[in-house]
Amino acid sequence: MKLLELLKDGNFEKVYIFDDTVDIKNGYIGDLLSEIMRNAPAESVWLTHQTHPNIIAVASIVEINTIIVPEGFEFESETIKKAKENNINLLKSKCNIFKAAGIIYTKLKEE
Repeated sequence: MKLLELLKDGNFEKVYIFDDTVDIKNGYIGDLLSEIMRNAPAESVWLTHQTHPNIIAVASIVEINTIIVPEGFEFESETIKKAKENNINLLKSKCNIFKAAGIIYTKLKEE
């Protein structure tokens, strides 16, 4: 699925988009950075409540191309700056993390 597909229905809002044509092949949910580094698959979207700049470093290491914060959370300004430097897409959603994951999962399964 292309990231562009997630932006069509209004459940996800752009914060910073490096490339909306990147492929999303999987997803992972978690707030513990070591868990993300150990288990998150590459070319995935990461749903987290974490908004600090360290999430960009973790995403870069495991080749996550998109980070989404749910429930109206906002990324710190330094995180957005680091995302631009590392070509990581940032989205936010007003949905809770369970609903956001369900939307993404459904779209991935439709392909």
